[in-house]
Amino acid sequence: MKQFLDLASTPPVPWKNGGGSTRELACWPPGAGMDSFAWRVSVATIARPGPFSAFPGVDRQIMLLEGDGVQLQAAAGQWQHALTQRWEPFAFSGKEPVDCRMLGGVSTDFNLMLRRGEWSGSLQVLRDALPPAEGAAAGLCMVLQGTWRYEDSDGRPARMLAAGQGLWWVSEGGEAAPSIAPVRRAEGAMSADDAPVLAWVALHRGSAP
Repeated sequence: MKQFLDLASTPPVPWKNGGGSTRELACWPPGAGMDSFAWRVSVATIARPGPFSAFPGVDRQIMLLEGDGVQLQAAAGQWQHALTQRWEPFAFSGKEPVDCRMLGGVSTDFNLMLRRGEWSGSLQVLRDALPPAEGAAAGLCMVLQGTWRYEDSDGRPARMLAAGQGLWWVSEGGEAAPSIAPVRRAEGAMSADDAPVLAWVALHRGSAP
């Protein structure tokens, strides 16, 4: 199965503590709750300092999209990380709460959550065509900047994807990973601010090799 996504039309769900909101881009299996998902990808808006919920048995990856960033620290104090550089993924375990401190105004981040032992994968930032996803049973991509071209294997017309748009897929019969490539302007006509950039997650069943 395959489904397109658009961040602009994905409704935010406010957090119970009032500190922000989350827009769920994809979840497997579809409709699974926070205690039963196998993998989940979302974009969160953080407006106030406060703790992240603990998710025992879940591996997490987070990446700043917009804003001044946040300071993350494990509640027990064994690690800390300043999430201040846009498009640089950071991985951590969800088994314990994490304290989040604001480093300025509102921040927006990209989140990948994987149920350990059921699925594995990594969040990557690409500026070229998708790498071979050999053995990947699922995946998700979202345009961060520029324009990307999606082509279906069934011969349908190509589809252009802009910032905040993308798709996710799950192979149910050996389907190939989607074909997505950056659309580049003529040399000298493109600045660093509109060069194609893509968030890409390749997912594999089971534990990481």
